[in-house]
Amino acid sequence: MTELRRTPLYDLHIELGARMVPFAGWEMPVQYPMGVLGEHLHTRKAAGLFDVSHMGQVILRGEDAAQALERLVPADIVGLARGRQRYGLFTNDEGGILDDLMVANKGDHLLLVVNAACAEQDIAHMTATGLAPEVVTDRALLALQGPGAEAALAALVPDAANLRFMDAVDLTWEGDRLWVSRSGYTGEDGFEISIHESRAPDFARALLAQEGVAPIGLGARDSLRLEAGLPLYGHDMDTGVTPAQAGLGWSIPKVRRAGGEREGGFPGAGAILPELGKSSRARRGLRPEGRAPIREGTPVFAEAEGGEPVGRVTSGGFGPSVGAPVAMASLPAEIPEGATVYAELRGKRLPAVIAPMPFVKPTYKR
Repeated sequence: MTELRRTPLYDLHIELGARMVPFAGWEMPVQYPMGVLGEHLHTRKAAGLFDVSHMGQVILRGEDAAQALERLVPADIVGLARGRQRYGLFTNDEGGILDDLMVANKGDHLLLVVNAACAEQDIAHMTATGLAPEVVTDRALLALQGPGAEAALAALVPDAANLRFMDAVDLTWEGDRLWVSRSGYTGEDGFEISIHESRAPDFARALLAQEGVAPIGLGARDSLRLEAGLPLYGHDMDTGVTPAQAGLGWSIPKVRRAGGEREGGFPGAGAILPELGKSSRARRGLRPEGRAPIREGTPVFAEAEGGEPVGRVTSGGFGPSVGAPVAMASLPAEIPEGATVYAELRGKRLPAVIAPMPFVKPTYKR
């Protein structure tokens, strides 16, 4: 077995009583003594601190870095202003999704944050197409999320309060440079902060010392993003799912679409662009009746009895803030919102209503 990697905050997690689990090749905290339910609700009402150092941080340099990245990503990277960040997708020649990522324009370089499980393939993908990605190996990455996030971070780094959603700038804490973006994956206002690995434990302790800040594990991170209607790579999207089918067509701007100034030019454009707004399948929100959650892989039927499955659940669980089960499923796009479908759980079909997403209203500071 391959030895699991540890983040710079491993010892702090143990000190805080975290239950550690293998995740994407790393040993990560799934929960702390507060428990997943408590951590989820705490993040929604105060502030949660997440260790996301397992994510890949990558730098692209050069005057043509933005143009070169656009040959792999169907987003407007050329038009991304300095100090701003954007969501994007790596796609394959068939139109499937290789990974999703964040791209920040830091002026003299681009900073990418990619999924931990896909980091190695993403690096190889960029390298094979002529890019020269620099993998950042000496920095931790923290996410501070929730309505109390701004006050907590601003107590240490006052200029953080000036940031708006998707701003990405360098700030300073006790002489150390922080790479800060106002973003996250919980549906809450918050920040992602990259800091040198040697200072990460002290910085995390300083944040946890702020009123209302608590450590949060992977369990609550997943339930928070599910309530926010945010897809997870390897679950709600993969190489067999196109951007339109994943509900991510919005990430492809007009300039890269048919008739746009920089139309296509990325892998799978011939399959992806004609499908935008016309996909026969889509990622849909589900609100199951009752209290039983429906999990990933559960088949979904159009009728209470008989027939073949029309789709499957891609993410599902109990939504603590909603107070009920919530799920996302790959289903025919033609099924109208408000219609009832049936998820088969242990041989019994349970009704679920096609519901709008997100399940909780996002609180991004724009």
